[in-house]
Amino acid sequence: MKERFGYNFVLSQKVGELTLLLPGRQGSISFDNLQEVFHQSRSDFSCEQWRASVEGFKGPIEDTLFAPSSTELSAPLIELCDQGAIIHYDILGLAYWMLSRLEEIGRTDLDEHQRFPAVSSHAYKHNYLERPIIDEWMIILGQVIQQVWPQTELRRHEFSVKVSHDVDTPSQYAFKPWPTIGRMMAGYLLKRREFKAFFTAPHVKLATGAQLHPADPYNTFDWLMDVSEANNIQSAFYFLCGRTSPVRDSDYELEYPAIRNLIRRIHDRGHEIGLHPSYGTFQKPELIKQEADRLKRVCAELGIVQTEWGGRMHYLRWEQPTTLRAWENCGMSYDSTLGYADSPGFRCGTCYEYPAFDPVAQTHLRLRIRPLVVMECSVISCMYLGLRNSDEALKKVTDLKKKCRKVNGLFTLLWHNSYFDNKELFGVYKKALQC
Repeated sequence: MKERFGYNFVLSQKVGELTLLLPGRQGSISFDNLQEVFHQSRSDFSCEQWRASVEGFKGPIEDTLFAPSSTELSAPLIELCDQGAIIHYDILGLAYWMLSRLEEIGRTDLDEHQRFPAVSSHAYKHNYLERPIIDEWMIILGQVIQQVWPQTELRRHEFSVKVSHDVDTPSQYAFKPWPTIGRMMAGYLLKRREFKAFFTAPHVKLATGAQLHPADPYNTFDWLMDVSEANNIQSAFYFLCGRTSPVRDSDYELEYPAIRNLIRRIHDRGHEIGLHPSYGTFQKPELIKQEADRLKRVCAELGIVQTEWGGRMHYLRWEQPTTLRAWENCGMSYDSTLGYADSPGFRCGTCYEYPAFDPVAQTHLRLRIRPLVVMECSVISCMYLGLRNSDEALKKVTDLKKKCRKVNGLFTLLWHNSYFDNKELFGVYKKALQC
């Protein structure tokens, strides 16, 4: 509430009701329909809809807002009175339930990577995953605040963009063993008739030394930084710092000269270095700590100093609150894992960065959550939405970006350095940052 509106409100509680007070001001805002489901890990309850204009309010994205609820909504939903206002919907409970990811705790309906998938979520089941519903309800609450306390000037927020790149595979060929290179060459020649790739593979393997080779298809780092800089954006590059899976993790080490020089070049151009814990770490805080320490050690050796350290889990693997506590305990500033692999959208119900909270231990954390709105393969890959047509993919990305803009939030985009398997995707990426 303080971050969103700029005031230190006071919450007063009595049975079945919360009251919002503003010190030094007359009046109050009461919430008299508190819901138990917002303190439970479940997705099997209904979702209502509310039209803002019917009661004289303005929805920031659409006139109709989604309202997860175990009961029917009252009409009117918001009543103004001499004492202030009464809201017959548990906006604060909804915010707690969504932001804390309480819905995900102890769930067993997981995917093959042991992730809580979008399709299991209440948001997906009720068609509001692509709406930042917490931000929408906060804007409605802000309108109520200004009616109850007309002299208040609420904090203004500006739309911004954060783009990040998980460095799963910095080189297509340089760090692979020769038997793997041989199999790749055979595939290029015999199956796909890709003669250029047939000759590029061994050349890049042999010629890579202290720098990644410019002919390497996955060496898009300078181009990515060029695009970010042209749009006044600082990119963040998250590096794998361990190997807990021979299949899922990468084939490079931070200590390789080419990787050290890449990290140094990224930093010298004013972009961010971050952590990408390996596949098998999401339930093992001690391993995340080891990998975070390794990244910081290598950066220190390179003379790299950053005011904050952040990153994202490999494969977006996350167990709430185990992984959350791990990031907190290894002293990271923020995490940007919380988006779904199988669908883009607003996993946390918001596109704002916010302070983390452990819903099991009931404790505030220093860590901040930076929700992930779009991962490129969630949109493009045939495993997920499968929008291979570049116009359709760009429309999906820009539609979500526009929704973030309408609530003056933060649009976060993950695009892997290696995910440009056709020339059209370069255009999609550039336009996504420009729009």
